Amino acid sequence: MSDLLAVSAARIFDGHDWHDDAALLIEFGFVSAIVPEPDIPAHADRVDLGGGMIVPGFVDLQVNGGGGVLFNNAPTIDSLRIICAAHAQFGTTALLPTLITDTAEVNDEAIAAGIAAVAARIPGFIGLHLEGPHLALSRKGTHDPSFIRPMDPVDLERLRTAARNLPTLICTVAAETVPPAQIASLVDAGAVVSLGHSDASYEKANAAFDAGASMATHLFNAMSQLGNREPGLVGAVLDRPDVTAGLIADGIHVHAAAMGAALRAKKGPGRVFLVTDAMSQTGTDLTSFELNGRTITRADGALRLADGTLAGADLDMIDAVNFAIDVLGLDPSEAFRMASLYPAQAIGRAGLGHLRPSAEASFVHLSDDRQVQSTWIAGDRVWSRG
Repeated sequence: MSDLLAVSAARIFDGHDWHDDAALLIEFGFVSAIVPEPDIPAHADRVDLGGGMIVPGFVDLQVNGGGGVLFNNAPTIDSLRIICAAHAQFGTTALLPTLITDTAEVNDEAIAAGIAAVAARIPGFIGLHLEGPHLALSRKGTHDPSFIRPMDPVDLERLRTAARNLPTLICTVAAETVPPAQIASLVDAGAVVSLGHSDASYEKANAAFDAGASMATHLFNAMSQLGNREPGLVGAVLDRPDVTAGLIADGIHVHAAAMGAALRAKKGPGRVFLVTDAMSQTGTDLTSFELNGRTITRADGALRLADGTLAGADLDMIDAVNFAIDVLGLDPSEAFRMASLYPAQAIGRAGLGHLRPSAEASFVHLSDDRQVQSTWIAGDRVWSRG
């Protein structure tokens, strides 16, 4: 068996450019080149995927659960393994399991599980996203208000330690409850600080971004909106060229017209990227599940509490990509970048989200109608249809 693997398809998108009738060359789990089929080295092991397209594996920075498991309900390494495997069938090759607002004890368990998952090299696991508990009660969404609280010195040190021990850690906080000095301290330790579940003014949001926050969690949802005299957090995100933002593209959390306006308005190099905000139902036929003692019901493409509050999303990444193409009218190349390259860039992971030389060989084989046929992580096929 050769150390060189050549995987071919009708088309390959490397995250920037398209290659027709080509092969992806992989050595030791990394991309070495993309070459025309006649130039495949004779000693390479070959896998011909036939028609369709190879695109970079999707990178999802907000995943609450999957495969019947909600991370809050079972913050263990076994849960992380199940969640990562559940999302692989939808093209996600790198993800951040997300813990929403909970007790300090559950936070500790989640962080310990994440550190163990790194040691175990769970395919697809790249770190954690801790969404809360340091949020604004006025924008709590589905988060349990009894757990929401300010960040004290013990909380800060817990997060700083986690950031130093995980490959990636996103901390979602509210700018009005976590001051710039704490944000700067988290960033100094290596955390990516994201603003969300916040009623912050435009000025307060910008103070947080100036302190090092670089992201917004699920743009438009659970945050101060764009007004004519008070641009709010939405306005600050769109106005700042250095800020990235996740977007739940299901047509339920945000109207398609609002999504389109945001994409046209957003200044770069910071980009809007796709997230699923998926819960435990992903990859299952579950119709309801529990979170902090409350029932969440799955119906009509949405997940809701009994009072109608949206509670995560009934969404997977390939469906988000197809929504961006079919409903928002984006060029497929841009939609793929929103699901792979842009989120990888948002967390500083230069080796993810594209298929140029030295990148991790994590990719998805899609049919011509953009349905997942197989998913590969670091050169290994981890899921295949049929």
